[in-house]
Amino acid sequence: MRDKQYMIDCGEGTQIRMRQMNVKTNRMGHIFISHLHGDHVFGLIGLISSFGMLNRTADLHIHTPNGLEQILSPQLQFFCEDLPYNVIFHTYDPKKNELIFEDRSVQVFSIPLKHRVPSSGFLFEEKPSDRHIKRDMIDFYNIPTWRIPKIKQGEDFVTDEGEVIANERLTTMPEKPKRYAYCSDTAYSEKLIPIIKDVDLLYHEATFMNDELVRAKNTQHSTAQQAATIALKSNVGKLIIGHFSARYANKNGLLHEAKTVFERTILGEDMKVIEF
Repeated sequence: MRDKQYMIDCGEGTQIRMRQMNVKTNRMGHIFISHLHGDHVFGLIGLISSFGMLNRTADLHIHTPNGLEQILSPQLQFFCEDLPYNVIFHTYDPKKNELIFEDRSVQVFSIPLKHRVPSSGFLFEEKPSDRHIKRDMIDFYNIPTWRIPKIKQGEDFVTDEGEVIANERLTTMPEKPKRYAYCSDTAYSEKLIPIIKDVDLLYHEATFMNDELVRAKNTQHSTAQQAATIALKSNVGKLIIGHFSARYANKNGLLHEAKTVFERTILGEDMKVIEF
């Protein structure tokens, strides 16, 4: 978002996919861990070690439920004793919907999920950006450079003759802030709806098809139909489904099941890039 990089979860093989996609990590400063199951964290120690070998110097912040620092500390001491950068853990409560990170352009909120262990989704929200000033208006009214930042923030401009030029004449509206929600792993829960309502893009797990509804309930996962129902009730712009059970070699059945409820559904696949 806004040319920044954030990672959500870090399973085994993450580095391989990053190399295959030629992902540059110089702008990656924050990793968000949803829960402490191996398929979401087994890639972390290798990634941290590789960053060290690449002579990274910027701090790496890991946002996580309680327990991860205790798990990783012995490995960091043994394998990564001489890291040229700091690994900083930030613990959040996965049972709460609250702000867990923000900078000048983005806010990240936790989303309580329903799983076998404490688990959280994440809501990424861009902060509103400044208005766009019209270049020809700067020249026409001889607007000094030092006034431009305030005009972008919504101020009118007063000429030397005392004429007030309305901001709407000088600027155009900024792009609408984007919102992205990530929800994996979780059983069906309508408690998500007020938190993720109207997001531009939703990732929601769809481990099973609906003929495995009982198994989904027992393992605290969702079906493709349930993921699509959450998307429909939340009025999201687009739905990505993922976290599929290995029993589905062909994912078309999952996609079809979801699209019968929510047409704007796409499959989450390795190395797929989705712009929104």
